[in-house]
Amino acid sequence: MSNYRIVIASDHAGYDLKNHLLVELKGWGQPTRDLGPENSASVDYPDFAHNLCELVEKGEADLGILICGSGTGMTITANKHRSIRAANCWNTEIAQLARAHNDANVLCLPARFITVAEAVTILETFLSTPFEAGRHEQRVAKILKI
Repeated sequence: MSNYRIVIASDHAGYDLKNHLLVELKGWGQPTRDLGPENSASVDYPDFAHNLCELVEKGEADLGILICGSGTGMTITANKHRSIRAANCWNTEIAQLARAHNDANVLCLPARFITVAEAVTILETFLSTPFEAGRHEQRVAKILKI
């Protein structure tokens, strides 16, 4: 697994899963910055998604992890950012394809629909899968033109 500078954030629904993943990332030796929230009180997920995506866009982080109840709100918000390619991943195959074919740089997870164990394997797959480039480079370049 490559060593990436990772930023992670969630909303209230993803708070517990975020904390589990922080422990895993630390155990794997991945430099990780927790952007919040600091507790499970209700928050507005776009605030956390925008903060995370700005750090990835500025090059202050290599990859981001966003977690909310369904993963959808975080994914939609993240993809409003020009250089972000966020993927809502609910299994390892989706995570692998998001990295290999789409060069996804933000992993979004649906906390209410996956177990902690599933989230860990999805994250591990996301971090260990390189971008295949080749024919996929042209497609990613077309996305970035929009």
